[in-house]
Amino acid sequence: MTKSILKGTLLLGIIVMLLSFDLPAGWFNAGSKPKSYEMGIDKGAGKDGKNAATIKSVEKTIDGFGTLMQQSKPDKYLGKRVRMTGYVKSENVTSWAGLWLRVDQAGSRQSLSFDNMGNRPIKGTTGWTKYEIVLDVPENASLIAYGALLDGTGQIWFDNITFEIVDQTIPTTDSQNSKSSATQNEPTNLDFEK
Repeated sequence: MTKSILKGTLLLGIIVMLLSFDLPAGWFNAGSKPKSYEMGIDKGAGKDGKNAATIKSVEKTIDGFGTLMQQSKPDKYLGKRVRMTGYVKSENVTSWAGLWLRVDQAGSRQSLSFDNMGNRPIKGTTGWTKYEIVLDVPENASLIAYGALLDGTGQIWFDNITFEIVDQTIPTTDSQNSKSSATQNEPTNLDFEK
């Protein structure tokens, strides 16, 4: 009896190991419910048949999100406008998903700029689609963080993430500093005429 339980446990462990994804080097998982998702590399699942990163729900319902992310120093981009581009494919996304980019300042809990595609979410099942996020990286930035997120259930794959410096004529997608944001850079429309 003990040998059969041990064999069954060992077999289950091997199956779980074969079905799980390895985290890509330099990336880590986070979010409000990271344990509700499998995250890592899906070999051969990329847009061009190469590897892609994936986030896959492992529970029937999830009230929260998981993200596969990375952080780096912003030095190369200080004082510049940056465009992050990537490709995402989705399957049965019940809530929403997206790429995201955040620029932080040391000693502050408020990010300097941020976009998680919450105003243009990926939903349902989609083929490989190119998405862009454009943010300013102020001189006082201390960190940039980025990745992909899945809220609720489903699965996403993402691939070919790139960063490039763009000129000021390219509009930002900054969701916290847009005209519809509750926080303005300076007082505006004080006579309520606009």
